[in-house]
Amino acid sequence: MKHISLRDVATHWDQNADQWAEDVRNGYDTYREHFTLPAFRAFLPNLNGLDVIDFGCGEGGNSRHFARMGAQVTGIDLSEGMLSHARRQEADQPLGIRYLQGSFCDKTELADGSFDAVLSTMALMDGPNLDGAMGEAFRLLKPGGFLAFSILHPCFIIPGVQWKPANDQQEAVGFGQARYFARETFVENWKFGCRPNLDAVASFAVPRFPRTMADYVNAVADAGFRLTRMEEPRPSDEACAIVPRLARWRDLVAFLLLIEARKP
Repeated sequence: MKHISLRDVATHWDQNADQWAEDVRNGYDTYREHFTLPAFRAFLPNLNGLDVIDFGCGEGGNSRHFARMGAQVTGIDLSEGMLSHARRQEADQPLGIRYLQGSFCDKTELADGSFDAVLSTMALMDGPNLDGAMGEAFRLLKPGGFLAFSILHPCFIIPGVQWKPANDQQEAVGFGQARYFARETFVENWKFGCRPNLDAVASFAVPRFPRTMADYVNAVADAGFRLTRMEEPRPSDEACAIVPRLARWRDLVAFLLLIEARKP
């Protein structure tokens, strides 16, 4: 099994940062634009007036959405390269967001009970220590505060996935072999497929830490949270019309898992 350390994660995301920020801000992350972020926003309760921390804030795009929903936002990320883009955008278009460099897997310098909510969008599956992240989320929350996060669905976005095509067409009609219980960490290389001049840019290198559904639910419970909601949203028909590839996640298997939990 390849060992991927926090330092390795930071290095990969620092190397991804410039291209990632450019692509996301140009709308090339169509899954985020039309599915994963709208689904997460619909899942959230009212954020108006809440102090929230965004675990794995990256280039700051999602943090800015939370701020526009009325939250006072702190973003934390391991990658200084990603944070540099977030901070520059905040300086140009202030929303009152502060950004901190650090790992959401470790204890930060922030005080106990600093926040009403801990949010994380599509980031926890990319950190090596889920138990540490859940423990820090619990510590940072006020009593009665909530945790809400989105991740790639651990039952279906897994090593060994093979889609079954319909004849010679590109549409998938089934979900094939996969290794659900795989634990081998790896680095996945990919690009946003709708980006123009795709051959002219390097692939993103994204560390992956495979886990099961039980791993996520038990980490939440073991930290002391009370699980309150889970959802497996499907892309809308409108989203599938704009991004046809989303139809496989509407019709066949789940792409996204959303979890909400409360600190007693």
